[in-house]
Amino acid sequence: MYEIKRDDLSGSEIAALIGEHLHSMYLHSPPESVHALDLDKLKGPGITFWSAWNGEELAGCGALKELDALHAEIKSMKTSSAYLRKGVARSLLQFLVDEARKRGYRKLSLETGSMAAFNPARRLYEAFGFQYCEPFSDYSEDPNSVFMTLDL
Repeated sequence: MYEIKRDDLSGSEIAALIGEHLHSMYLHSPPESVHALDLDKLKGPGITFWSAWNGEELAGCGALKELDALHAEIKSMKTSSAYLRKGVARSLLQFLVDEARKRGYRKLSLETGSMAAFNPARRLYEAFGFQYCEPFSDYSEDPNSVFMTLDL
């Protein structure tokens, strides 16, 4: 349904969506609990970024950050407001899980918010089999964050 393609983060649409994502994170979380990456950090080493399109319209985005040869993290999962509840996040998440498996990762982890605004995201991750876990990588305990992982 959606065309998911690797994205170099140079388009104005993706810049706007990442800006919206960051704004939303700061709206719902205190600054010290926001772990979303800006455009420059998303272009960093070890991160691959994809965007989902419906024709010429940007529907959403997501990224994988390699933590080590066997473990990756999902970053910047965001659905465009015009595409909420239309299967974009589910399509992107399936794509990222499949891509992680193709790359040979054994574990896929993520951090998301603990507040009610993040309930839909947590339910989606739970539906894919992600389990709650302790902080991973460089994260530490934070009452505003939850950590989830999926064994691949």
